[in-house]
Amino acid sequence: MWHSSKVAKPIVWLGSSLKDLRRFPQQVRTRIGFALYRAQVGGRAPDVKALRGFGDASVLEVVEEHHGEAYRAVYTVRFEGAIYVLHVFEKKSKRGAKTPKPDADLISERLKQARARYERETKD
Repeated sequence: MWHSSKVAKPIVWLGSSLKDLRRFPQQVRTRIGFALYRAQVGGRAPDVKALRGFGDASVLEVVEEHHGEAYRAVYTVRFEGAIYVLHVFEKKSKRGAKTPKPDADLISERLKQARARYERETKD
């Protein structure tokens, strides 16, 4: 089993992301949880990739397939000290890898929320 002696950064769940994750099948939750743990200790799981359209490689997407369904968890490592989970969803469209516009818009909004929260918490 993979092990790290690094201190894990806390996870900040934005919006309904934690509630949405809890609706996923156990196997999917476990894989997403592992990917988030790797991020917490400064690593990256093999099934994680940068999400296009968000500027740099600090907005990441966990991609999980389970029984023909596509599950996604989007998080950012952009802000020091925490992993911000921006959006967790089941991708309904079976065509193409592109993130649907409503989901991309929600990710953008939550990224702004993460920035505001980070700036508030590090102001001192």
